Amino acid sequence: MQNEQVIQETGVPADTTGSTDRAARRAVTVFPVLVLVAGAMGLASPGTFAGWSDSVPYLLGVVMFCMGLTMTKVDFLGVAKRPWAVGLGLVAHYVIMPGLGWLIAHVLGLSPQLAAGVILVGCAPSGTASNVVTYLARGDVALSVSVATVSTVLAPLVTPPLTLLLAGSYLPVDAGSMMSDILKTVLLPVLAGLTVRFLAGRYVDRVLGALPWLSALTVAVIVAVVVGGSAAAIKSAAAMVLLAVVLHNGLGLLLGYGAGKAAGLGKPGSRAMAFEVGMQNSGLAASLATAHFSPLAALPAAIFSVWHNVSGALVAAWMSYRSRKAGSA
Repeated sequence: MQNEQVIQETGVPADTTGSTDRAARRAVTVFPVLVLVAGAMGLASPGTFAGWSDSVPYLLGVVMFCMGLTMTKVDFLGVAKRPWAVGLGLVAHYVIMPGLGWLIAHVLGLSPQLAAGVILVGCAPSGTASNVVTYLARGDVALSVSVATVSTVLAPLVTPPLTLLLAGSYLPVDAGSMMSDILKTVLLPVLAGLTVRFLAGRYVDRVLGALPWLSALTVAVIVAVVVGGSAAAIKSAAAMVLLAVVLHNGLGLLLGYGAGKAAGLGKPGSRAMAFEVGMQNSGLAASLATAHFSPLAALPAAIFSVWHNVSGALVAAWMSYRSRKAGSA
C-alpha cells in the first residue's frame, strides 16, 4: 500500500525513487549546460552550421519520437480520470503564454521578426522537460504528464491559429502550412514512438534511460543551428530578447501557479500547473520560426531553451525545499 501511494505521488516505484531523483537532477542540471555550450558554438562558428537549417524539422522529429517512446497507456488514463483539471491546464497554457508573448512583444517594442518569435514560443505546447521538473518540485506528476500529452496532441489545431491571430500583424503567417509542419514534425513522430512502444515495449524499456540524453543532445544541435543562422544579429538583439524571455517564462510560472491555486488544485497540482504553463516546447518554436519566418525570429526560442530549464530547475529546488520544510514542521 505504501509503495502504491509513492507511485501515485511521484510516478515511480518506491524502491527506485532515489535513483530516479538523482537521474532527473542530473538531466535538469546538464541539459541547460549542453544547450548553452551549443549556443556558444553556433555564435563562435556560425559557418560550421551553415546550411543546416533544413535539418531542424527532422531533428525535432527525433525529439518527439523519443517522447512517444516514453508514453504509456497510464498517461492517457490520467486524462480520463481528471478531465476538468487537464482541461484547466490546457486553457491556462494556451491562454496565458500566448497572451503574455503578445503583451511583452508590444510593451518592449520588439522588431517584427523578434515579436513573431516571442509570440510563437508562447503558442507552442508544453515543454518536454516540464514533467521532470514537476517531479523534482514534488508536484502532481500525473497531472503534469496529462497536460503535456494533450497539449502536444492538440498543437496542430491550436498553435497555427493562435500564431496567426497574435503574430499576423507583425509578419505574414501561413496557418495551413504551419499546421502541416506540426503534424509532420510533432504528431506523426509521437504516434510512431507510441506504436513502437506498444509493439516492442520490452526492448524500449532497456533504453529508456538513454532517451532523455538523446533528446537533450538533439535540442542542443537545434539551438546551435538557430544561433549560427542569426549570429550576426545576436550582438545587437540578445539583451532585449533575454529580457523578453525572462519576463515571459517568469510570469508564466507565476500565473500558472496562481491558476492552480485559484482552481483549488492544492500545492502539488499548482506546482504542476506552474511548469506546464511556464515551460514551452521551444524546440518546436525554433523549428517553426526558422521554416516560416527567419533565423532571427527563432532566436527567442533558442534563448528560451536555455533559460526555462535553468529557471525551472531553480524554482523546482525552491518548491522542493519548501515542501520538505513544511513536512518536517
